[in-house]
Amino acid sequence: MSNDTPSFVSVIDQIVAEKGISKEKVLDTIDQALAAAYRKDLGQRGQDIRAEFNEENGTARIFQVMTVTADEEVENPAGQISLTEALVKDPEAEIGKEYVEEVTPNDPHYGRVAAQTAKQVIIQRIREAEREAIFDEFQDKEGEIISGIVQRIEAETVFIDIGRTTGVLFPNEQIRGERYRVNQRVRVYVVKVVLSSRGPEILLSRSHPGMIKRLFEMEVPEVFAGTVEIKGIAREAGERSKVAVIATEEGVDPVGACIGQRGTRIQTIIAELSGEKIDVIQWDEDIARYIGHALSPARIIAVDIFEDKKRALAHVEEDQLSLAIGKRGQNVRLAAKLTGWRIDIVKAGEEAAVEIEEEVAAEEAVAEEVSPAAEPTEKSE
Repeated sequence: MSNDTPSFVSVIDQIVAEKGISKEKVLDTIDQALAAAYRKDLGQRGQDIRAEFNEENGTARIFQVMTVTADEEVENPAGQISLTEALVKDPEAEIGKEYVEEVTPNDPHYGRVAAQTAKQVIIQRIREAEREAIFDEFQDKEGEIISGIVQRIEAETVFIDIGRTTGVLFPNEQIRGERYRVNQRVRVYVVKVVLSSRGPEILLSRSHPGMIKRLFEMEVPEVFAGTVEIKGIAREAGERSKVAVIATEEGVDPVGACIGQRGTRIQTIIAELSGEKIDVIQWDEDIARYIGHALSPARIIAVDIFEDKKRALAHVEEDQLSLAIGKRGQNVRLAAKLTGWRIDIVKAGEEAAVEIEEEVAAEEAVAEEVSPAAEPTEKSE
């Protein structure tokens, strides 16, 4: 069947190069499209039609596939053929096996019509294949940092050209205070890749804690190699972050490795995040020490732990109180988020705060014990 397909041959390599789709997938798409065109114009319901496209000469052959059955069991002529009939053309035919018969039309007019139908299906399916290829490519990049160029800005949503497609940077995923301009090159964190009816949707972020982790892996060889491990990150994007680290090998200073000589490594990360402050702290399995480190840069004298309520009371000198709390409570808030504990700050010597806490708990316990017996006494009066 001539399908006016030499034009297909000339663009196959171009499709493969431009769309990033394998040649096998393109040829398979063409075969499916040609089979669909035949079924639409000449086929019957229930037929199994297959096509073979010859990329060398741009022609195609159409085949009908049927199942060989016993003579008396042919119920679906479109999909079945009797053994007697099959043996006429294929001496090796057997019941239960496939029988393939070529049904390529000889009508030149049909060839032109089928070619147009096939082209439309091919275009559609190649688009689908392209979407799937893009989805597969970027799905592997979830949790990674990639570079892109700001394509356009609609309201506060930024659309970023990331190569073969466009990613979306929503306002809540942007660093507070950052301003973007068209054609600006930016680095973004791939949060999620979703395949929708419109194609792959790439959700990007610059405020995700994962971006800090990836930046440390890129800038600090010890983190990339695993000799320094990031145990936790608490972030308020654009303002401040706290990163807890620990060495997995003896003799390695995890905090010093992340900061770098004269702060060169940490400054590179800070510059990428538009000046966001980053506290790198030593992780510790002892929760009291860990909380003390987390409240850095404030100097903590002691930390009282209340395991049952997962609450900690940090004692500081008066001149360290505002530093421990931070501007608008940010330092203690980030420390709490990092450690997973509620943290209260008190001035050194205010032991009464602990005593009051214990007294209140004791009074509540006593009240619960005596309340059932108190009611009859009041009634008797």
